[in-house]
This record gives sequence, structure tokens and C-alpha cells, in this order.
Amino acid sequence: MTTPFVVVGCGGFGREVAMLVEAINSASPTYELLGFVDDAPTPSNLQALRDMDAALLGDSSWLDSAPAGCEAVIGIGSAAVRRRLDQRWPSLRWATLIHPDATVGRDVRLGPGTVVAPGARLSTAIRVGRHVHIDQNATIGHDSYLGDYVRLNPQACVSGAVTVEPEAMVGANATILQGLRVGASAVVGAGAVVVRDVVAQAVVKGVPAR
Repeated sequence: MTTPFVVVGCGGFGREVAMLVEAINSASPTYELLGFVDDAPTPSNLQALRDMDAALLGDSSWLDSAPAGCEAVIGIGSAAVRRRLDQRWPSLRWATLIHPDATVGRDVRLGPGTVVAPGARLSTAIRVGRHVHIDQNATIGHDSYLGDYVRLNPQACVSGAVTVEPEAMVGANATILQGLRVGASAVVGAGAVVVRDVVAQAVVKGVPAR
């Protein structure tokens, strides 16, 4: 028996989440993808849904009448939007999705709503908060902590014993060296190499990141 499932947000990452669900189902039938909900779908995203023969169920208020047992994931990049939706539906069954081609080691705890994309590798003794996105080929070293609503873009590298505080974003191909801290809502630019702590809400980029 499969679990009814819906993706919140039909933008690019939301549709990637749907592909991830297909991969999970290919390995072991788990979910029945009912479709997407989105408060402001763009014409191009609506066309993409038609191209993939997927249903737009309505706006996010559809979640108020979701069928019993329905699970969902927020496929939206904005940390603030993920936090708002999570707080609006705290009792919804937020799924935790791990692509079959991802590697998750021993003693790794993932919060509800977290998405682990193909190629991602999480070693050991890692704690991940709510609604965290770990995108394709990102790596997370031992003893690291990712707060709620963090996002790691493709090929981001988080070394061992790193703390990434809530709502921070680490750009594609960026590296955070061992033992450092990235403050809440900070942004690490694509390709940056972080060699010292980053304060909350800062935007850093370059090598070394400033």
C-alpha cells in the first residue's frame, strides 16, 4: 500500500522532488504522487507540469483538506517560505526523502521535510533540522549540524564538525572548512571557500570568502 503524497511548489526544485519520489518508487513502491500545490505558479511552470503529465491540485490551502495519511514536502528554495508553510501546517505529515543514489551514514538524523538529492553524501554523527534541502552531490562531514530550513546547493562541501545555523544557504561548489560556523540566514556564494566563521545574515563570496 502506498502513501498519498503532494509536493508544495511546482518550480524547478519542486519538480526535481517529484523525480526523486519516482526514483524511490522504482526501488520500492512507497508513494502515490497526487500532484503539486502552488500559490503562484508561473506560466512556464504550468507548462512544465503539463509536459510531465502532473496535476496542479490548487494553492497551498489545499493542504487543509488533504486526504488522511497524506504526506508532503516543500520543494521551494526560499528558507523563509519553507518556515512560513511549516509553521502554518505544523501537524501535517512532512516526509523525509532520501534518493536511492544518496549515501547516508550511521548515526545521521534527518528532520521532517528534509530532502536528500541524488549523489549527496552524509558521513556520520550528523544532525539535520526541519525542511533542509541537501542538493545533488553535496557532501557533509562527520559531527556536523544543519539547522532548520538550511539549503545546500549542488556540490556544496561541508567539512567535519561544521555548524550551519537555521535558514543559511550554501551555494553551489562552495566549501566550508572544518570546525567553522555559518550564522543564521547567512549566504555563502557559489564557489566560495569559507576559512573563518560567518556571522548571521552575512553574504560572503570568493576565495577566501569575505
